[in-house]
Amino acid sequence: MNPRFHAAIGEAMHRLRTADVAGATAAVQRALSGEAPPMRRRAEDGKANTVGFNAPLPRRLGEVLRMLRSERGQFGQAAGETKRAPDASEDNERFCQRSFQAAAGSVTYKLYMPADHAERELALVMMLHGCTQDPDDFARGTRMNALADEFGLIVAYPHQPRSANAQGCWHWFDTRHQKRGSGEPAVLAGLALDVATDFKIDRKRIFVAGLSAGAAMADVLSATYPDVFSAVGIHSGLPHGAASDVMSAFAAMKGASKGGSQTHEADGRKIIFHGDADVTVNPSNGKMVFDRARSRHGKLPEVSTDGMVNGRRVTRMVHGPATGPATAEYWIVHGSGHAWSGGDDRGSFADAAGPDASREMIRFFLQS
Repeated sequence: MNPRFHAAIGEAMHRLRTADVAGATAAVQRALSGEAPPMRRRAEDGKANTVGFNAPLPRRLGEVLRMLRSERGQFGQAAGETKRAPDASEDNERFCQRSFQAAAGSVTYKLYMPADHAERELALVMMLHGCTQDPDDFARGTRMNALADEFGLIVAYPHQPRSANAQGCWHWFDTRHQKRGSGEPAVLAGLALDVATDFKIDRKRIFVAGLSAGAAMADVLSATYPDVFSAVGIHSGLPHGAASDVMSAFAAMKGASKGGSQTHEADGRKIIFHGDADVTVNPSNGKMVFDRARSRHGKLPEVSTDGMVNGRRVTRMVHGPATGPATAEYWIVHGSGHAWSGGDDRGSFADAAGPDASREMIRFFLQS
């Protein structure tokens, strides 16, 4: 077989495995024209992306692409990868990309719908990823889509593109994005209302959760749109108003917060998770979010427990009335770093040990 044809088909196989159909098509077209593939090659897990073929390949483009598609599922094993079972974060007709446009701006997002959503009373959970993450990564690491099937949730994953922020961070630290009626808070609140309307979700069943920068933006939404979000989940995040620019953001992350806003009496209920070994966002930030939440809800009973959960020691503080749902919960996961507790380590910033933060957040959200 012509070595160039062989190399181009190998490149096409790799691109199809990563869902880059356009790139695979271009590689096949290069093969058919006799053009050499690009010299730069990628590697994964220390292995070059090479594929060997023992059988002759058809030369018609349609035939080649059909063959490549049929072999895509087996390619991982051919290249020495461990094949894993599909999970609920894979693209399909129930997990697809959408876009939302508002006067304040626009956002693309991934939306997950449980199979039987038409027959269930639904709730909406908006999930805000951290820096360097994207909706697919965050869905995988939190396993929130599996809980969506169990509890009847519509899950929206807004995407902060690198064109908006070089690291893909939400602008929680920018005063232009800390107020009601403008910037990212207005767009995200508008998105939540749009999805809730689309699926006829009760306004009292709209929630938001996030990790790191996403958690900080979730607290911004709690302060600026308490009429939209009934409860908020904050994992490894910072309080609203903790910073006003990039320099103060880094200071706040290290534990030197500016103090932030303390005047939002109508903030929704909050559940906070933070690892006490977090060196990216100082754990004092989680404590500050909890302290403000309980101060806003007044003097209420509080219970603190300490124990082991899935290999991690956990301190849990619950603040709330003697009857009815808690107003705030604070989970300190001892020994955990900057990662989603109880998550799937196939996603970034996820720690499989410790309490299942996703499940605990959903429990907290749906309490009545």
